[in-house]
Amino acid sequence: MSLQVENLEKNMAKLTIEVPAEQFDAAVKTAFERNKYRFNVPGFRRGKAPLAMVEKMYGLEVLYEDAANIVLDQTYPGAADESGLEIVSSPKIEVVQLEKGKNFIYTAAVAVKPEVTLGEYKGIEVEKASAEVTEEDVEAELKKVQNQNSRLVTVEDRPVADGDQTVIDFEGSVDGEAFEGGKGEDYNLTIGSHSFIDTFEEQLIGKNIGDECEVNVTFPENYQAKELAGKPAVFKVKIKEIKVKELPELDDEFAGEVSEFETLEEYKADLKAKLSETKGRQAAAENENRVVARAVANASIDIPEPMLESETRAMVNDYARRLQSQGLSFDQYLQYMGTTAEDFQKQLNPQAEQRIRTRLVLEAIVKAENIRIEDEAVEKEIAAMAANYKMEPDKVKEQLGEKGFEQVREDLAVQEAVDFIVAEAKLV
Repeated sequence: MSLQVENLEKNMAKLTIEVPAEQFDAAVKTAFERNKYRFNVPGFRRGKAPLAMVEKMYGLEVLYEDAANIVLDQTYPGAADESGLEIVSSPKIEVVQLEKGKNFIYTAAVAVKPEVTLGEYKGIEVEKASAEVTEEDVEAELKKVQNQNSRLVTVEDRPVADGDQTVIDFEGSVDGEAFEGGKGEDYNLTIGSHSFIDTFEEQLIGKNIGDECEVNVTFPENYQAKELAGKPAVFKVKIKEIKVKELPELDDEFAGEVSEFETLEEYKADLKAKLSETKGRQAAAENENRVVARAVANASIDIPEPMLESETRAMVNDYARRLQSQGLSFDQYLQYMGTTAEDFQKQLNPQAEQRIRTRLVLEAIVKAENIRIEDEAVEKEIAAMAANYKMEPDKVKEQLGEKGFEQVREDLAVQEAVDFIVAEAKLV
């Protein structure tokens, strides 16, 4: 195999790989063995005809695509390593020469890791995030706990009001025809929750227990069920129960029931201390984000398009995996959101670009500040990962492999770069 490397504009490169004819011929034979049962040659049982007969009847060209893929798998990884380039995208392959008895030649267009021109990253001045806990914050937290300890009380002496929890039966129709999912019995609906479409909930206000009424609504244009999107519907609704949330009194007794404190003032003081701790962590994270964002904005990078595409695809795949773990396919999610895979990927482009820029800038700071992470620190991090996953450190290390071990080292170095520029920053 021979390799030529040509550097192109915008952090792109072209690898030209030439594979000996003998290696391609061997790949053709391998492709034939994989596909021989596809060919029907008179006088031979399926899969028993020799390559020469298949070539005579069908032509070797029918095997070239598979053979080319075999050779690509055999040669591209080695060529990428030999090139010495930091390749950051999947290759775009173009076959240059594919003929019997001749060397197989192809090119691979790849994006290479772009150079970063660092701007100011030490002594960056940013507005300091507030960690102050106000009395309003404490009262809001107290109200949250109060709501969590509320109880529902049945109301019979008044009609439905905003905020009530009702129990209803309903059946919907479009153009006089019932539709799937449009019927429910003993359904709990909180008025004002906007969990039902259009003005459904508002039209129940003023109705009494036992009332039967018609509710007229229109499905949104982007409704997940395309057959209903944009169409008017009529729901027959019966009000069966009205319930109202009853909140406990905020007093010493309440404090004693929801905490280990005897008085409301002691409980509020504890809430304030916990809020202060939480807000302190949030403010520290926000300060870090602001400093890093400023350092990234101060740097210059020309990100190649294939690198951005690869990052966006990785984000889409990660999102799809998380949806799958929740029992929802990516296609179902797209249908529900009324969008396409292409549009969804476009929406992620700005986030993907910012991720790339941030990582590249921090890696450049690691290099500029000569930040080094010793093996001992990597081992400690792997031990922490093992404890988190309830595994033995050696098992985690084995699964990571050498490449994963070095990735942990790089991640630790990047975090140290973050800590460095935050420590050097001026928070005003």
